[in-house]
Amino acid sequence: MSSRRATTITTAIATTITGSLLTASFSAVMILSFTASADDQGPGSSKGGKAIDAAPAGVKLTTLLPEKISVDNSSKKTAITATVKNEGTKASGEIDLLVVGFDGLKVNGVQGCSAIGEKDLPPGSNSGFKCSVGALAAGRSKSYAVDATYDLSKAGKICLPVMSADGKETFWQQGPVPFGTTNPSPNAPATPLLLGTDNKPVAPGGDTLPKTGVGDDVLPLGAAGAALIAAGAAGLYWSQRRPRQPLRG
Repeated sequence: MSSRRATTITTAIATTITGSLLTASFSAVMILSFTASADDQGPGSSKGGKAIDAAPAGVKLTTLLPEKISVDNSSKKTAITATVKNEGTKASGEIDLLVVGFDGLKVNGVQGCSAIGEKDLPPGSNSGFKCSVGALAAGRSKSYAVDATYDLSKAGKICLPVMSADGKETFWQQGPVPFGTTNPSPNAPATPLLLGTDNKPVAPGGDTLPKTGVGDDVLPLGAAGAALIAAGAAGLYWSQRRPRQPLRG
């Protein structure tokens, strides 16, 4: 083989390898970019949650909400992931997850779930969906895509109760917990909101913040929370619509 031909073959191989590496690098960048944009809600959090009725032995049910969401300032649309998890050692038995919106946060749909009728919603809420989770195995979780809108001129809360399928027991309830921001950005394309933060909306027609303190906008949410969680009992509005259980000794 002549030196000229050997040089030509070597150059061709180097060009092919370089092209492959560039293609692989470009593909990796595309995959990483897509992953980052698809997972922009941050880690899940059980903030604002508490156990209410005792779960069956070996079952530990909790819920998770994203630590941050983003609201489109023009359409008011936002997406939330609601997750129910069994951190115990035994299967849960048949359970339901409820997703309920309050005040400025309205739940428009939850993938695979059915809307709760207006007459069955708790006082103070504006929307709700029931998800039939079924029996959740130990160590497993199930997530639901929540389509919602958020009126940033108001405060907004969400509530995730986990109930027995017959509605008689509430094993866990997260919320009503707020999403909000203390730094509104009305002129930006979107406003980021944090879980567990009371929303401080921009006053209509200006960029100044409204006065804070207990007022008419706060009281209905407090009343809703009281209606959902009663001291020492399940306390959910839905469970109150069921026949009373006999007292347990």
